[in-house]
Amino acid sequence: MTDILPSFLFSAAPAVAAPALSPQGVAPAKAARKPDVMVPIRSLGENHRARIARHLKALDAHDRYYRFGFNANDEQIARYVDGLNFERDEIFGIYNRNLVLIAMAHLAYAPDTGADQSAEFGVSVLPQARGRHYGTRLFERAVMHARNVGVRKLYVHVLSENTAMLRIASHAGATFERDGAEAEGHLVLPPATLNTHLTEMVEEQLAQANYRIKLQAQQFRHTLASLQSVWRGSDGVEKAD
Repeated sequence: MTDILPSFLFSAAPAVAAPALSPQGVAPAKAARKPDVMVPIRSLGENHRARIARHLKALDAHDRYYRFGFNANDEQIARYVDGLNFERDEIFGIYNRNLVLIAMAHLAYAPDTGADQSAEFGVSVLPQARGRHYGTRLFERAVMHARNVGVRKLYVHVLSENTAMLRIASHAGATFERDGAEAEGHLVLPPATLNTHLTEMVEEQLAQANYRIKLQAQQFRHTLASLQSVWRGSDGVEKAD
């Protein structure tokens, strides 16, 4: 494979050993996780393209293999990021307090064929942010958004060895078929409801507000650091009479 653009594969290596797969390639179900504190997940636009590139290039070779299905180099990642269509697809992200994009998901819509609309999902999480269910939360957000825009089927292409991501999708009800080193799954989505529309609207507004607060805090820290640098410099300047 030489072109990165068609690939929408998962990347979020498990923090602990994952359970073995069934013959059908699906991880056995486990008890539902406890509700988490709300994670601010926001839609990303054109102005986030550079941060998306930095996020993906921060993945090591193993994680790049999980995300794209091959060991993508920086040039291939740059082509992938340059090809992102923010008008057509949906990109979701989670930022930390320093405005580092620590997790992101790509919901890519299939061409309109007149049949039920479908989409593909891919996600990546930086190593330092693992173990916080960010992959699951991004999947849930993508499913909700897909329902709200009329998508009926969500497809997942994932390496068979990536049991963490197989588990996320299978817990949501996706069924998988294995084909050698890869597994393909799909999830039939129920129609949107008033609750899904309102929930997504509220979550997006809260995430946008959270981002603005982090941005203002970062700007304040930079301003403070600049002032402190000036003050330290002026301490060594001899004052004239």
